[in-house]
Amino acid sequence: MSNSQESFFERVYEIARQIPYGRVTSYGAIAKALGTARSARMVGWAMNACHGRADVPAHRVVNRKGILTGKHHFEGTNLMQQLLESEGITIVDNQIINFESHFWEPM
Repeated sequence: MSNSQESFFERVYEIARQIPYGRVTSYGAIAKALGTARSARMVGWAMNACHGRADVPAHRVVNRKGILTGKHHFEGTNLMQQLLESEGITIVDNQIINFESHFWEPM
């Protein structure tokens, strides 16, 4: 991994650590908050690269529609969903119910 990519990933993790308990944000919202032309996809790559880091609540980052698109990167069948549900978030068919009320805007 290049230094600039590593630096970008660390900036993503810095924002992810700020997501409050019981709230979620999107890959695109993190990209926007970083004020960078880098895409939401790059944020997704960063989140995928952080697996195993207990200090980054990757389960709180979902797609712009509240769908758990990153769930296959978590150990176990439904770990991402279980972590979110343990924080009081309801999920049906891999999508957060009342997504707007759980959404946290990083700024």
